[in-house]
Amino acid sequence: MMAGLESYDRVYRGKPDRSWENEKNFPYIYHGQEVIRPLDVPVVHPLVEDSPPSEDVTVKKYIGACCGLATLITETLLVHPLIVLRRQCQVNPGLNKYHIIPITLVPVVIRLHQTQGINTLWKGIGSVLLVKGMLLAIEDFISKITPWPKEITCNSSLKTFGQHVLLKCVSIGLVTPFYSASLVETVQSEIASESPGILDVFRDGAIRLVEVSNKGRLIPIYSLLPPTIAHGVSKYLFTLAIQGVTSRIMHIRQKQSQEIRGAYSRDLSEAIAQDIELQSSLISTFVAEALFYPWETVIHRLHLQGTRTIIDNLDTGRSVTPLLTGYSGASDCYSTIISTEGPLGLYKGFGALILEFTAKVVVVRVIKWVLTELQTVLRPKPKLTRDTSPYWYYSDT
Repeated sequence: MMAGLESYDRVYRGKPDRSWENEKNFPYIYHGQEVIRPLDVPVVHPLVEDSPPSEDVTVKKYIGACCGLATLITETLLVHPLIVLRRQCQVNPGLNKYHIIPITLVPVVIRLHQTQGINTLWKGIGSVLLVKGMLLAIEDFISKITPWPKEITCNSSLKTFGQHVLLKCVSIGLVTPFYSASLVETVQSEIASESPGILDVFRDGAIRLVEVSNKGRLIPIYSLLPPTIAHGVSKYLFTLAIQGVTSRIMHIRQKQSQEIRGAYSRDLSEAIAQDIELQSSLISTFVAEALFYPWETVIHRLHLQGTRTIIDNLDTGRSVTPLLTGYSGASDCYSTIISTEGPLGLYKGFGALILEFTAKVVVVRVIKWVLTELQTVLRPKPKLTRDTSPYWYYSDT
C-alpha cells in the first residue's frame, strides 16, 4: 500500500468496501466514542400492490363459473312461469289481448294465482328438464359412436361444420315427439285436466311417435319434423353467429379501452373473457328468440292441434278455453294467423319474453355483484417484502 494512505478506507467500484464491518473484532468503541452502525431499512417494493396473488385469479375464475351456473338455473327454474305464459299466449288463436308488452301480464298473473294457486305457472317443469337432458344425452351418445363433432369453432372445416349440423338435425328429430308431449304439459290448465306424472312425457311422446296416420285434426309427427328441425337448427346457427360477432366487438372495445388507459395487453384476462362470453351469450340468445318468435308460434300451434288441450284464458285469468284449430301445415298456419289475427298475432306473448330476459340479466348481475364483494372480502392482503441485505444502499444495482 502506498505511503500515507494507510488510514483511508478500501474502495470497491467507487463505493466503500465495508467487508471489515463483518469481522468479529469490529470495535464498537473507537477513541472513546460509540460507533453507530446503519439501521436495517426495510425495502418495500413499489410494485407489490400491482402484483395480485395467484388466489385472486382463481377467485375470478369461480366468479365466471358461478355466473354461468346462475344463468343455467335461471333459464330452467326461475323463468319457467314466463315460458308458460308465453306459450299459452302463442297457441291461443282467440286471445284478444296480445300481451306484446310486459305490463299487461301483471293483472293476469295475479288472477291466476288467486284462482289456481301459486304453483299454476310451474306446471310442466319436470318434463321440460327431462327433454333438455334427453337432447344433451342424445347429442353426446351420437357424437361418441359417429365422427360427428358435438362442438365447432371458427377454425372448423366445412366438413366438420356439416357433420355438426347433421348431429343437431338428428338430435332434434329424435326429441321432437317428447318435445310435443312436454309442450302440452306446460300449456294445459290444471283446473280442467289431471296433473301429469313426472315420467308421463315419455309415454305420451312414444304414443305421439307411433301415431303415423291422421287422427282427426292431429298432425302426424313426421309432418312436424321438417319445420321443427329447420326451426331448431336455424335458430341455433343464428345464435352462434350473433354470439361470435358480439364477442368480437366486445373484445375490440375492451382492448381499445386498455390502450386509452395505457395498459394494453395482447391477451385479455380470463375473468374479462368470461364476462364477455356471458354477455354475448345473453345478447345472442335474446336476438335469436325475438327474430324466430313468429316461427316458434307457428310450430307450437301445429304441435298442439288435435291434442284436445284446454288452456287458461289469459284475457281474464279466471277461465279456460279449448284449442280448436284446423291448419293443414306450416304455411297455412302462417297465412291464417296473418289474415285473422294480424301480423302482431305472430308475436302474442312477446311481453313474457321481455320479462324472461330481464330476469336473466338481473339475476346474473346480482350474483356477479355478490361474488365480487366476496372476492374483495376474501382476497388475501399483499405481504411486504424486505431486502435481506443490511446495507441495501451500497448494493451494485
